[in-house]
Amino acid sequence: MSTTSPEAVKKLLENMQTDLRSLSMECKKKFPPVKEAAESGIVKIKTIAARNTDILAALKENSSEVVQPFLMGCGTKEPKITQLCLAAIQRLMSHEVVSEAAAGNIINMLWQLMENGLEELKLLQTVLVLLTTNTVVHDEVLSKAIVLCFRLHFTKDNITNNTAAATVRQVVTVVFERMVAEDEKFKGMAEQPPAVQGNSNRRSVSTLRPSAKDAYMLFQDLCQLVNADAPYWLVGMTEMTRTFGLELLESVLNDFPGVFLQHQEFSFLLKERVCPLVIKLFSPNIKFRQGSSSSAASPAPVEKPYFPICMRLLRVVSVLIKHFYSLLVTECEIFLSLLVKFLDGEKPQWLRAVAVESVHRLCVQPHLLRSFCQSYDMKQHSTKVFRDIVNALGSFIQSLFIVPSVGNASSTNTPTGGSASSAQASAQGGAGATGGSGGLTTQAAFEYRGTWIPLMTVSVQGSAKATYLEMLDKVEPPSIPEGYAMSVAFSALLDLVRGITSMIERELAKEEEEAAARDGSEPAASAQSEDSSQEPQPHQVWEEMVSACWCGLLAALSLLLDASTDETATESILKAELTMASLCGRLGLVTPRDAFITAICKASLPPHYALTVLSSNAANLSSKTYSIQGQNVQIISPSSESHQQVVAVGQPLTSQPQGTVVLTAKNIQCMRTLLNLAHCHGAVLGTSWQLVLATLQHLVWILGLKPGVGGALKPGRAVEGPSTVLTTAVMTDLPVISSILSRLFESSQYLDDVSLHHLINALCSLSMEAMEMAYGNNKEPSLFAVAKLLETGLVNMDRIEILWRPLTAHLLEVCQHPNARMREWGAEAVTSLIKAGLAYKHDPPLSQNQRLQLLLLNPLKELSNILHADIRQKQLECVLQILQSQGDSLGPGWPLVLGVIGAIRNDQGESLIRTAFQCLQLVVTDFLPTMPCTCLQIVVDVAGSFGLQNQELNISLTSIGLLWNISDYFFQRGEIITEELEREEAVLLKQSRENGEPLNRPFHPAPPFDCLWLCLYAKLGELCVDPRPAVRKSAGQTMFSTIAAHGTLLQQATWHIVVWKVLFHLLDCVRKSSTTADKEKIESGGGNILIHHSRDTAEKQWAETWVLTLAGVARIFNTRRYLLQQLGDFFNAWEVLLDHIQSAALSKNNEVSLAALKSFQEILQLVTPVKDTDKPDALGAMDIPPVLMDPLTASGPGRPLPRSDSLAERLAQRYGAQPPPPPPGEEQDDSALWWSAWSTWYRTGIECTRPPSGGTDKLAFVPSQPFLTALIQIFPALYQHIAGGFSMEDLRKLGVILHGAVSVPISSDASPFILPSYTEAVLTSLQEAVLTALDVLQKAICVGPETLQVMYPAIFEQLLQFVEFSCKPPQYGKMETKHVANAKYNQIQLFAPAEWVALNYVPFAERSLEVVVDLYHKTACHKAVINEKVLQSIIKTLRMPLGLKYACPAESTWKLAVSSLLKVLSIGLPVARQQASSGKFDTMWPELANAFEDFLFTKSTPPDNLSIQEFQKNESIDVEVVQLISTEILPYANFIPKEFVGQIMAMLNKGSIHSQSSSFTEAEIDIRMREEFSKVCFETLLQFSFSNKASTPQEGYISRMALSVLLQRAQDVLRRYVEDERLSGRCPLPRQQVTEIIFVLKAVSTLMDSLKKTQPENVDGNTWAQVIALYPTLVECITCSSPEVSSALKEALGPFKDLMQPPVSKVQNGES
Repeated sequence: MSTTSPEAVKKLLENMQTDLRSLSMECKKKFPPVKEAAESGIVKIKTIAARNTDILAALKENSSEVVQPFLMGCGTKEPKITQLCLAAIQRLMSHEVVSEAAAGNIINMLWQLMENGLEELKLLQTVLVLLTTNTVVHDEVLSKAIVLCFRLHFTKDNITNNTAAATVRQVVTVVFERMVAEDEKFKGMAEQPPAVQGNSNRRSVSTLRPSAKDAYMLFQDLCQLVNADAPYWLVGMTEMTRTFGLELLESVLNDFPGVFLQHQEFSFLLKERVCPLVIKLFSPNIKFRQGSSSSAASPAPVEKPYFPICMRLLRVVSVLIKHFYSLLVTECEIFLSLLVKFLDGEKPQWLRAVAVESVHRLCVQPHLLRSFCQSYDMKQHSTKVFRDIVNALGSFIQSLFIVPSVGNASSTNTPTGGSASSAQASAQGGAGATGGSGGLTTQAAFEYRGTWIPLMTVSVQGSAKATYLEMLDKVEPPSIPEGYAMSVAFSALLDLVRGITSMIERELAKEEEEAAARDGSEPAASAQSEDSSQEPQPHQVWEEMVSACWCGLLAALSLLLDASTDETATESILKAELTMASLCGRLGLVTPRDAFITAICKASLPPHYALTVLSSNAANLSSKTYSIQGQNVQIISPSSESHQQVVAVGQPLTSQPQGTVVLTAKNIQCMRTLLNLAHCHGAVLGTSWQLVLATLQHLVWILGLKPGVGGALKPGRAVEGPSTVLTTAVMTDLPVISSILSRLFESSQYLDDVSLHHLINALCSLSMEAMEMAYGNNKEPSLFAVAKLLETGLVNMDRIEILWRPLTAHLLEVCQHPNARMREWGAEAVTSLIKAGLAYKHDPPLSQNQRLQLLLLNPLKELSNILHADIRQKQLECVLQILQSQGDSLGPGWPLVLGVIGAIRNDQGESLIRTAFQCLQLVVTDFLPTMPCTCLQIVVDVAGSFGLQNQELNISLTSIGLLWNISDYFFQRGEIITEELEREEAVLLKQSRENGEPLNRPFHPAPPFDCLWLCLYAKLGELCVDPRPAVRKSAGQTMFSTIAAHGTLLQQATWHIVVWKVLFHLLDCVRKSSTTADKEKIESGGGNILIHHSRDTAEKQWAETWVLTLAGVARIFNTRRYLLQQLGDFFNAWEVLLDHIQSAALSKNNEVSLAALKSFQEILQLVTPVKDTDKPDALGAMDIPPVLMDPLTASGPGRPLPRSDSLAERLAQRYGAQPPPPPPGEEQDDSALWWSAWSTWYRTGIECTRPPSGGTDKLAFVPSQPFLTALIQIFPALYQHIAGGFSMEDLRKLGVILHGAVSVPISSDASPFILPSYTEAVLTSLQEAVLTALDVLQKAICVGPETLQVMYPAIFEQLLQFVEFSCKPPQYGKMETKHVANAKYNQIQLFAPAEWVALNYVPFAERSLEVVVDLYHKTACHKAVINEKVLQSIIKTLRMPLGLKYACPAESTWKLAVSSLLKVLSIGLPVARQQASSGKFDTMWPELANAFEDFLFTKSTPPDNLSIQEFQKNESIDVEVVQLISTEILPYANFIPKEFVGQIMAMLNKGSIHSQSSSFTEAEIDIRMREEFSKVCFETLLQFSFSNKASTPQEGYISRMALSVLLQRAQDVLRRYVEDERLSGRCPLPRQQVTEIIFVLKAVSTLMDSLKKTQPENVDGNTWAQVIALYPTLVECITCSSPEVSSALKEALGPFKDLMQPPVSKVQNGES
């Protein structure tokens, strides 16, 4: 019910009357005046109530009178009455019916009561009611009322005091509320002129309205009172406390800031009175240093700080700063500096605590902090207040960890709770965990270097609820619990960070929104242009704030983080560091950003963990230690002593192996923060990605996470890090961490390009470090960076172009690392990226974006430059996968891919090459049709390079097969390829013309399709000279087969290139390699393959190649002769080919030389081409050996070989070239070819049969028999072609070669194969060939014209030379040859040079002799034969074997010689007799005589082992000769020169006597005497001696002479024998003498026989006389003892019986 309602008024009137009645009742006895007044008052009230309608107003007018009775009642000083009056007065007041005058009276009355100390509480109540219900009390009255309350505050009664205090507070508030209400009322009216600032009138300020003036005066006096000065307005104050005054000041300032801000008078008071006052009061606190003893000898004892005042001052300062900062900029600077000083370590503990609370209050007001920064830190000469506050907080926190010295006993302020004892406890076992307090749960606390500080919850986050600043009732400083100050400082720090960051981030966000709204349509500057002159840009302010505070914050937070033992606290610290880092990042402040990040990083790693990135950064920071009033704030690096739960033990990632390191739960917590930072704020990290990633890498390493597919990290198996120990706590975390790690890099797809580049750069440099570290040891490297590069690449595939180059360039470097695991991952990453890149659905697709495709494939190519096999393996696996998945769409990427496949090197090992080869096989089998035809040449090159690699023979061979398949493909798709290549060619030609450069293409002038073939042939050609025999063989066969099979497709001009650039070039190379090949023996062909001895040196293996190549080329010449002959330089080519054949034939290798001759034979079978222009050349006509036909037909799965002519015809039509008919006169061309062949043959023959010059020591090369045989066998074929022009000179040349060939010896190891055995008289094939060659000639001469016959003698001469070989084997140079029989067949010393064995020439010589006889038989009468004295030559030649006789190498020789001589003579002598007159045979006779002489009286003795039968046979031969003389020569003595006949007679004479050999055993002596021969000689001699046919007396004389000599000799021998016999007595005579006597006796018996047979008239008387004279001597011999002599004697004496006749008379005799 309101006080103005009629009911209330009625009630009031009633109550007043009641009160007055009560008063009059009470005062009736003691105080009559009061009673009267009361009663008159009742009347008065009734009157007012009756007269007025507005009763309350009327009451107020008359209030002085109405109140009077009650005032008088109070004056009685009777408690009861007083109470009653005061209650009544209060009732009046509450109805606002008291006028100003009445109020003054009431106050005066209350004052009196107060002075009398009555009803003090009631008084206060009354004053309060008076002042709160209305505004009538002003000026002095008001001041008196206020003084009254103050006075009551200082009574003896506690309750009164407190009530008064409360009242004062309320009254002060009321005064100011009135002013605020007054201001409201006058708000709309015009302002009065401002007051003069320098107003010194303390009494009143004329410009203020009444309420304002009261407030002003009150506030001014409060300041006076606190300052202990007399008040101006509050007159009558007796005492006052500072504490109370300060509280009042604080409440006014706090509750009515508007008053001070709107009224300059009040602002003036603040500046002039309050601030100086505060500063003055602070002074004891500032000067005081804790620990300086009070008894120190200082001139004046320092006033100690007083807690109540100090605390209240700080509260005032807080309010001033909070509300009036803008007015009191300078003053606040001082306050803040003081505040900072109070945090000093030397100040008392309680002072520091309240100071910290004050600072906390500031910290929760970010806008205020921002103003500080703007007003101080950003001004030039100002204190950096904001920075100092933060630094002070930091050093405050640091100081708490430094245990103060407890040395000074008088120091009252040692921290309670004794940090020393707690330090001990913590040293024993962590934060009280194992101390005496066994079962306690661990309290949240900080612990650092033995100092343990518990952490309390001091206030809700974001509000500064102080504890000690509120202790207004305390007079003594309270004891501060341990950890309180730390907890407050900690909250302050966190609030500071939170406030600043959220404020700045809000404003940043707003700014960005506005910018977005403006959308850049107008420049952003215009918005701020007006105020930019005075106001700094917000950005500058933010940056300055961060710059000012980050060092201090970082120092404090790092220390706290290190010391924190509580997860929640740690989390808060980390969050603070994280938000700061992100804020710095957003503002672009690199150093602080990196510093915060470094702090988090360091905290994630084990203590003292050496990580270069971080330490270098920390070094930069720790050099910046900030000095704050002589106190250093250092960036403290984490200490290792914090007792934390260890959750993992692992290996540090260092280059040198070290021990293990431990990770605590806190490290893991920090790691998660780091991940969070990277994940949420990646965009602002910039270069500090490096720090973050480096740390993550190390953590991942310690935790043993290893990269898996796609680069995601998975916990490695325990096996991999034997020293990694993970607790279950962290095991559960690992999957989470690893997934966050992956998400972190997945989120890179949301980063902008610049940030993405920062991330990539950081990963790259991290990877570089990992690489550095992995050098020089094969420890497991850290693959974190590589794995993450891969992950980042994969998620950013849509914009891969911008990061591809740096990404792959780095990964390629990784691939070259010596550490295998590192490389493996580098390659894994590169290949995965390439595969992903190619598989990704780009827009536009890759097929339309060739540049991108090549960009993606390029790193694949680059990998080829890396030498490591494992990289190559990965690269090839990648190629294989690309082929399988994207093979059809590679298009322009083919050259790159093929290049990769072909980048094989021999140092790569088999498996690699095998993999690469699989790729190639895939390409050849599946992709040839899909690739551009221009790549076909690359395919050929690549296939070739696989052939050339030497690691895996099978691959080389298979690749040659691939080349065959490729050639097949060319063949089938010839037309399509031709068209496409020609289109391409046209484009290239156009380009090259535009650039003015010649077209650069191998084999350029040939058409492009032909060039493809030429490339193929050239490749095969290279393979034909590969070092490995099998490859050469295969390549050779393939090459010649492809040329044979598909050669018709080539243009004629191209054939020219094939012949000269391919075939002859190949021959040159092969020749060169073969001649320089190594002759060392190859032990085995690797893999235990035994090598046949014919292939056991490189030289022999090359020989095989040479053979194949030469044969191939020769075959092409043979089969393609017609085509080649149209080229114009066929003759040159023929010459070159012959030259090759010659050099091969002269090769020191038998196989080659022999094969060369085979090729020679092959080209000699050339047919003059058929003139058939209809078909260019059908396959049928080709001379493909059946072996090579096979692969042709089998080249495709069961497809028949296409007839090549159809395609060739089409191509021919295409180029419009019909081969021209062969020109006339081609045959003459041929003869030139043949003569060229003949001269080659001749040169070859001469070279190879020329004996080696020089000594015998060198291992000379001697051509083999088969070779020589083949060489000679070529002659007949060659001769057919050149017979027409074959001249004597040529025959002579031939002879030289034949002779040379036959003279060549063979080595003793080969002889068993060539010579069947010594005893068999067989010709070697070479000798056969030689004779055949001569035979061919002889036959040709035979049927040829007369003119040819002049060649006969030459042939005879040649044959006779061969005949001589029987006795005198030809010398081969100076080479010593042994006779076959003496040669060692098995040579024991390996290295002795093979001995050379002269062939057994006997059979050859004998055969030659037979040929001679045969030929002579046919040609004896030929003019040339007679003229050239052939017969004489024959006899002269035969003289040698005849003369040697037994000394001949073979017995058969002289026998054959004899029989031949006899045959020849039987033919030749008649011719000679006929020609006697011409004298052409004159020289023959002496020759013949000598021959007979040499033979019949040989100087050689028969071998000892000659059997009797043999001897008799031989003797019969001698007899034959003598018979020939007697039948063929002596009868024709008249036609024969005399001397010759004389020689013959002498010979016969000699034969008849002197035929004794001296070396016979006793037993054989009678046979060995050649009696038969002697007998025949004797007989012949005698026959011709006694023959009456003697042509001249001389002849008869010769024979008679001979006879008498003979007889005379017999006489002597016999006589001597008889004497010797007698003398010797018992001793037998020497063997020789006995033999001689026997022979003589036999001769005598023979003579007797002859004489008997001869007509008596032919015998000279003398002879008889001599014969008879022998008789006595013979008789004397009878006494001899030797039985042989006796028997011979018997025979000799026998014939004498015919002489024993009775003597007849002379007459008779004469008659007869």
